[in-house]
Amino acid sequence: MTARRTPLVAGNWKMNTTVGEGLDKARELLAGDLPEDVEVAVLPPFTHLWPMHAVLQGGRVRIGAQDVFWEDAGAYTGEVSPASLEGWCDYVLVGHSERRHLLGETDEQVHRKLSRALSHDLQVIVAVGETLQEREAGETLAVVHRQLDAAFDGIDGAAMARCVVAYEPVWAIGTGRTATPEQAQEVCEAVRARLTRLFDGAVGAATRVLYGGSVTAANAAELFAQPDIDGGLVGGVSLKPAEFLRVVAAASGTAR
Repeated sequence: MTARRTPLVAGNWKMNTTVGEGLDKARELLAGDLPEDVEVAVLPPFTHLWPMHAVLQGGRVRIGAQDVFWEDAGAYTGEVSPASLEGWCDYVLVGHSERRHLLGETDEQVHRKLSRALSHDLQVIVAVGETLQEREAGETLAVVHRQLDAAFDGIDGAAMARCVVAYEPVWAIGTGRTATPEQAQEVCEAVRARLTRLFDGAVGAATRVLYGGSVTAANAAELFAQPDIDGGLVGGVSLKPAEFLRVVAAASGTAR
């Protein structure tokens, strides 16, 4: 029997909170009602990772980094290597649209980051998604396919057990606009089909696919009820522990 896909709800804090504020939010999450059948992670700024690891170690909330570099060491001022994160983080996020569009990160760079992170004991969340202009031009699936093909080029199928894909339509991130459950399901189903084509049916069936883009406590249950959505990559709401816990609760009972 194929292992069930445990839903994952990951909170991307982006460039928010001081270290002290972040530790307080982490403690509040740990004290909350965390369902046993949902995996929960937070992705704070790099400055928080080491003290937050001490707070979260052994608890129900996992920790991730918002980015990672594609080399282990070298003359790369300001970058953080996967070798530095290994042992301190469970997850790293690569390919977020803010890095692609604000900082010009390319598909090839996302691929290099993914490959290097997988050479260490890290799990990787790979973000993909289209802009509003691309959606209106009917290019959503072409864009998502291109990003997936580039990210996973040459990746061993066995390594996919440590990968999660997050579909985040750029037009829905931080805008208050959310893809309808039907729109989100259509693309997440297409992501799963593309993984089946790139690897095989077992990988397609086993890989968790998240939705991100203005996920709230009000819309999470309807989104997570979709058959190909295995939780969420949550932005602003993840900075409000009580509301984030409601999003987590909405993922309970959705393992597939």
